[in-house]
Amino acid sequence: QVRLVESGGGLVQAGGSLRLSCATSGLSFGNYIMAWFRQAPGKEREFVSAISYKGGRTIYADSVEGRFTIFRDNAKETVDLEMNSLKSEDTAVYYCAADWRPNNIRQVVAAYDYWGQGTQVTVSS
Repeated sequence: QVRLVESGGGLVQAGGSLRLSCATSGLSFGNYIMAWFRQAPGKEREFVSAISYKGGRTIYADSVEGRFTIFRDNAKETVDLEMNSLKSEDTAVYYCAADWRPNNIRQVVAAYDYWGQGTQVTVSS
């Protein structure tokens, strides 16, 4: 059974930092592109960041470039998202997702095969 479990969300003041973690099980982890998406109230789920199989390539949404960093640990089968200089507009539920062996890193929700349950991040201004 595949499981993705996010943790690390919470309430933080604008300008602060959080680190999200996604623990996985049941995946052949090294064969998946791993990504983070987020969904704010009343909005569609959007791409935040993704990382290649061995971590050599990363992609970020323009809105988080330079502030967020994605990491993966293939031995521990985890993927983290370090979030710095947080803004109120970063408030959302953050989801971890896994995409089975695509040719390229993809940024669309429909491409991803497995999802976590989400963790809430609230940034107060």
